[in-house]
Amino acid sequence: MADIQSKIKQVGLTQVYSSKDPTVDIVFVHGLNGHPYSTWASKSGNNVFWPVDLLPEILESKRVRLLTYGYNAGVHAFTDGTSNDRIHHHAETLASSLAANRSLRECLERPIIFVCHSLGGLVVKRALIQCENVTSEKIEHLRSIYVSTYGILFLGTPHNGSDVAKWGLLLQNICSAVLPKRFIETSPHLIGALRTNNETLQNINSLFAEMMGRFHIYFFHETRSTDVKGTRELIVDENSAAPYVEGVERMGIEADHSTMCKFDSENAPGYEAVAEALLRYSRDAPEIISHRWLEEKNTRAIKRKAKAQEIFDGAFGGADVSIGRSMPDLRTAGTTQLLPSSSASSITLRDYEIEEPSDSYSMNRNF
Repeated sequence: MADIQSKIKQVGLTQVYSSKDPTVDIVFVHGLNGHPYSTWASKSGNNVFWPVDLLPEILESKRVRLLTYGYNAGVHAFTDGTSNDRIHHHAETLASSLAANRSLRECLERPIIFVCHSLGGLVVKRALIQCENVTSEKIEHLRSIYVSTYGILFLGTPHNGSDVAKWGLLLQNICSAVLPKRFIETSPHLIGALRTNNETLQNINSLFAEMMGRFHIYFFHETRSTDVKGTRELIVDENSAAPYVEGVERMGIEADHSTMCKFDSENAPGYEAVAEALLRYSRDAPEIISHRWLEEKNTRAIKRKAKAQEIFDGAFGGADVSIGRSMPDLRTAGTTQLLPSSSASSITLRDYEIEEPSDSYSMNRNF
């Protein structure tokens, strides 16, 4: 286990397991004050790191690759002031790192499943929002993260709440659960920062709600309270961690906020549900994502064809010029020669000639 722990990078992606010729990538993203190893490792004496020690046996029949993602998850990354930039930065780095990792291995179209703990879910949401909004052909590889994502498991991630003060209290409680008590006591300015101006977090959830129907999602919520300043309470309660949403699975895990993502054996509360969801998602994802990529490629080709047509229309002053249609041979038109004699007698943008999407892959198909 020490070898695994020393291998995992604190910042960035680390591949911790891979079967031969994997067909699915599963990415683990920790939350506030978390770590790509310790967040997923049990605190008991056997120190089980379940993504490596338990999960591969369950997923043995599937070809998967498991990765952890680490980032500077200090409390200020989720408070206001510079928080807007920091959450955006973490999300942007996650998307860029994952796209680069997959591009180097020529697997940009491989399905992705995210496993997120706590506020790490907000980083994943923000990354998907950014990738979905990519329109430039120059950075289409980033959009691949959005197209390839099949499922997301959220463990203790807050998903709703419109009251800014309540957001502040929630963040304060999360800090109390994951940070040393002495840190909270010696940082009085932190409380004020947490209680105000957290619209960034609300906006992320609002924007993600518009696209979440695209993904297979499982909400997990804690059922054991945490000691917060002498009183015991749920850090992220059921209403926030697992709201009722049509088509979304939900379940409680008999653990507190910090330990709900740490499984020391296959008998640990919640482990079988998490493992079964990952097994099911890994089984179903390749076919669905392959269909989405067919749609994506057709959509991109149609856009490029339209763009090329627009360029040609402008270049020829609105003349009747369409892509794939032969131009008149100007060398025999009885006028001044406009094309060199070596030129072809037609102008055809063959790079943009495509077939329209077949009915079986209609753009309106809902996957």
